[in-house]
Formats: sequence, C-alpha cells, structure tokens
Amino acid sequence: MRANIRRNELTRVVIVGGGIGGLKLAMALRNTNYQVVLVDKNNYNQFPPLIYQVASAGLEPSNIAFPFRRMFQGRKNFFFRMADVTRIDEEEQAIETTVGLIHYNYLVLAQGATTNFFGNKDVEKNAMPMKTVENAMALRNKILMELERAETEEDPEQRKQFLNFVIVGGGPSGVEIAGALAEMKANVLPRDYPDLMDRMHIYLVDSGQRLLKAMDEKSGQRAYEDLRRMNVHVRFGWRVIDYKDNIVTAKNSETGEIKTLPSRCVIWVSGIRANSIEGVPQEAIGHAGRLLCDRFNRVKGMKGNVFCIGDQSLIEGDPEYKLGHPQLAQVAMQQAMNVAKNIKKMDAADAPLPGEALTPFVYKNLGTMATIGRKCAVAEIGKVKFGGFFAWLLWLVVHLRSILGVKNKFIVLLNWMWSYFNYKQSLRLILRPRK
Repeated sequence: MRANIRRNELTRVVIVGGGIGGLKLAMALRNTNYQVVLVDKNNYNQFPPLIYQVASAGLEPSNIAFPFRRMFQGRKNFFFRMADVTRIDEEEQAIETTVGLIHYNYLVLAQGATTNFFGNKDVEKNAMPMKTVENAMALRNKILMELERAETEEDPEQRKQFLNFVIVGGGPSGVEIAGALAEMKANVLPRDYPDLMDRMHIYLVDSGQRLLKAMDEKSGQRAYEDLRRMNVHVRFGWRVIDYKDNIVTAKNSETGEIKTLPSRCVIWVSGIRANSIEGVPQEAIGHAGRLLCDRFNRVKGMKGNVFCIGDQSLIEGDPEYKLGHPQLAQVAMQQAMNVAKNIKKMDAADAPLPGEALTPFVYKNLGTMATIGRKCAVAEIGKVKFGGFFAWLLWLVVHLRSILGVKNKFIVLLNWMWSYFNYKQSLRLILRPRK
C-alpha cells in the first residue's frame, strides 16, 4: 500500500514529526524546489511551552495549536499525511506508515520525546503526564473534577486526597504548573470554591537539591523563593518510587526514609525519553533513547541521507555538550535550519559532498527562561541573569511571538491581559468526549 502521494522529478524530503523542529524545517524548504512530505500522528502543530496554561485552564487548546494544512495551503509541492510511522526501510529508502509506504530521497526524523516514567508501571498507569495538548486537556478535567468532588466530600481524610496536588519534577514544566496552580488557589478558589480555599495544597517534589538544574543556581534559588512565597510546598531530595491507590510513596535520597502522601492528582514532569522508531541500528540508540548523530545531524550507522533533529537527537563529538544538547525549542529550530542548509548543499552536486563541505551544527544559546507566576519569572541571556517583572514581561513577549497564527496571538494576548487584571475566565469547563 502506498500513501497516495504523486511522485515527480523533484527531490523528496520526508519529515517525520511536525513539532517545533519538524515544522521549522518544512517552513525552511517551503519556497525551494523540493517535494516536502510531512508526516505526523496529529493534524496540527502544538506549542509545548504553553501546554501548562491549557492544563490550568488559562488557555484553550486551539490557542496553542495550528493545523498543518492551513500553513501550507496552495503549495503544490507540499504534502501532509496524518499517520503513525512504524518503521524505516533503508534499503527501499522508504518509511512504513499506517497509511502506506512513503519513499524518500532525504529523511529527517523529528519525532520529539515522550514522558519518561523510568520503568515504574504504577506511576505510568496512575500519574498524569503533561507533554501534549491531549495530556493538558485530560489534566484540566482532572484538576477541576477533584475540586468538584472535594466540595461535596464530608470525610476530612478523603478530602485530603482530592485537595493534595503533587507535581513530580523541578524543571521548567514543574515550576510553571506549580506556579499556575498556586495562582488558581489564590485567585480562583476564593470565588468559585470558597470552602476549599485553605485546604488545597500544592507539593513540588524533586529528587535533587534545587530547582531548574539546567539554569544557574541563583535562578533556581529565586524560583524556589517565589514558589515558597506562593505557598507551594517544595520538597527536595525525595524520589517518588510508587503511586497507586491514591497514595504517593517517596524515598529520601540521603537517608532512605520512606514517606507517603495521599493524592488523587499526581502530575509527572520528571523526565522525557525520545520517541523510538524501528529500522534504526542499535549502535545509534543512546541515552534515554536519543539517536546518536554526527556533527551534521546524520544518524549514526545509516546512510548519509537520514537526519535527526530536536529532542530525539544526540550529537556526538561536541566538546561543550558531551551529554547532548539541551532538549529545548531553540536547539530544534537551529538544527532544522542547519539540516535544510546541508540538504541543499548535498543536492547541489551530482553526488553527495564529502563531510568537510557540509556545515557542522553549532548551537547558539539565545538564553533560557521559566515563568513562575504573575510578575514572577527567571531569565538567563548570555552572562546576564535576572528575574522578577522584567523577566516575566520578556517571557510573555518571546512566547507570544512564537505562537502560530495572528488570531491565536491576539487571543492569547487578550487572555493574558484579562487574567492580569482579574481571573474571571470562562475556560474552567469540564469537557469529556463520549463515544
């Protein structure tokens, strides 16, 4: 079975995954003389940095998602197929998908990563991930449902389970969702659930000794102080080892002490693992499932026309990033532009150019940021590190610019402005699809 894509004389570039990196590459090849095929399991691109705002009922899913077909309307050499990719057939130069076989001249893997539960089946079964728009919608329903149940629960011990919200992982996602829930507790509960105001508790649990490990220690300390001021219970040195029957079990990293905490809502943002695909040689699979690549993002052990970018890739041989580049949007976008440039170079000659003629990927760190709450954020740009209102304002501007679609930008800006002055939003709806 074939995926019903007209093959012409143009060189075909197949991109697997329409996340930030995959979409950036497709956009970079949009006005070139290539046939571009984008394959993704969803028919839309999602903006991961704002997924936590959907989960906390601050934004609608449509505000941070944009359909692929809308972006490339009128482009006769662009094709989109909504499908799962099951395998790479390198000899055939094709990928096997749920809609058929798709041949390629160049293949770029940009499938991103998924939540890493580190083999803990109980946690995987019972905790809530926050990686996709679908996860965020499920989490939003879960948070609001627990508040509704707590409102009618008479047993104090049972009510604790409904009102204890546990976040596992002290990275940017953990800090941001903790801050969003703290703001909900401070501004929404007094209006919508006045009886629950002082009973809701937010716990942020991390196995390390500080927050935001990818950032400077001062930034992590500032985030910790902001969260403490917002009445978030931050617990360092505790590793969650189990979660079942609405009981979180954690072990102290130093003393080995075991503690339990009742909760019906555990949000797991403790780590990610690269999405896998069959047909990749075993020698190319590295730490956390990331695919080992050379300095040009070509997958190890495969022909030179198979690339990997974004969270799924791990470039070997970079002395500054021996354990791989950080899994950030900026890395994926810069890798996409580099791969687009090298594909053009390789395709310009009768035969692939030698490696020396290609441009090696060099990551330019444009800075990192994390928001904690209204007028609270931390930012690092080069050697400049700052926080507070100006960091928060910069975070808003950077993320607003990155959202796709003028309408989406306007709606998000309107939502943020409205939330700044009051929290009377109409987004706190429990929407459960039924078959």
